[in-house]
Amino acid sequence: MNLDKATIAKLAEHLETCELEARDTPKITDEYPQMDFEDAYAIQEAIKQRKIARGTKITGFKAGLTSHAKMKQMGVAMPVFGFITDYGTIMDGGEVKTSELIHPKVEPEIAFVTKAPLRGPGCHIAAVLAATDFVLPGIEVIDSRYRDFKFDLKSVIADNTSAARYVVGGGIKSPSNVDMRTTGIVLEKNGEPVAFGAGAAVLNHPATAIAMLANHLGARGEEIPAGSLILSGGITEAVAVKAGDAITLRVQGMGSISLRFV
Repeated sequence: MNLDKATIAKLAEHLETCELEARDTPKITDEYPQMDFEDAYAIQEAIKQRKIARGTKITGFKAGLTSHAKMKQMGVAMPVFGFITDYGTIMDGGEVKTSELIHPKVEPEIAFVTKAPLRGPGCHIAAVLAATDFVLPGIEVIDSRYRDFKFDLKSVIADNTSAARYVVGGGIKSPSNVDMRTTGIVLEKNGEPVAFGAGAAVLNHPATAIAMLANHLGARGEEIPAGSLILSGGITEAVAVKAGDAITLRVQGMGSISLRFV
């Protein structure tokens, strides 16, 4: 780590305030180019602890930048991990207030719910599938706090991987009853298809993202608890949205979910 505790606390407060007040900021590595990955995750952890101290419930985990399309779109080379919150939950068919966000985008995902803990290091796809209770469709609303969605890997990690809102629903499937690699998705905006993909776009299998998350947490002495909800990462590039847009995700064999932006 290259940043001291006071600087980490200051940056956590700054980024969380930007989130809560829906205002953007230049990426923090502009001012702190010496920041390393440990610093970035320490800032994210400090943001999480600020939320917990105010009574926010952490509802699960998310993987980000897990598809080659997303990596290319954002100019980065490896996945990142963050957390999701109770106030980020949107009911299927519900509304997202754009006034609470800066420049939202949506991503189609396959979400996992665990029935047993997952611990790294050495976690692999088979362990993930054995520990998964079911999978289901998910839409993540991302909203980078960085101006013009321009950031590097360290900055986006510190910003809790652009986490904002999410919806899960549709039909649930046992992982033994679905080949997630070949599961096709269609993302629609205002009734028009805007993105297509299959589960293999996420690191060749969405469960790989969950295994990488478990190994990431294991290196920090943590685990994925039983009963966790995990968003495994965008299958396609993120699609920009604005007030008035209606989004529907259709997942092969799992039905559909939707949300509206107001």
